[in-house]
Amino acid sequence: MTIAKKAVVWGLFAAGGTLTSFVYPALIVLFLLTSMGMVPANLQFDQFYAFASSWVGKLCLFVVLFLSLWHAAHRLRVVVHDFGIRQDKLVARAVYTVASLGTVLTAFYLLTI
Repeated sequence: MTIAKKAVVWGLFAAGGTLTSFVYPALIVLFLLTSMGMVPANLQFDQFYAFASSWVGKLCLFVVLFLSLWHAAHRLRVVVHDFGIRQDKLVARAVYTVASLGTVLTAFYLLTI
C-alpha cells in the first residue's frame, strides 16, 4: 500500500473511532431507555423521522455510519492479522469492499427516506 492510500485509510480509521466513541454510547443509552418504555419526548418516531428526512439529518446519519463502517473495516483487518492470517491484500480487499458496499447501501437507503 502506498503512503497516500495509508493516509486515507488511517484518517478514516481515526475519524471513525473518534466519532464512534462519542456517538454510540449515547445511542446505546437511548435504545435502553426506549426498550424500557421511557422514550424522551423529543425522540418519538415522528421527530426522528422528520430529522432523518431532512438533508441535514441525512448528512449527519451518513457521516456517522460511513465513518463507523470504515473504522470497523480497518479494525477487523488488524484483528484478522493478529489471529495469524497473513493474507493482508486479500483481507484488506474483502473488508474494504464490505465497507464500500455498506457506504453505498447507506447512501441509497438515506436517499429513499
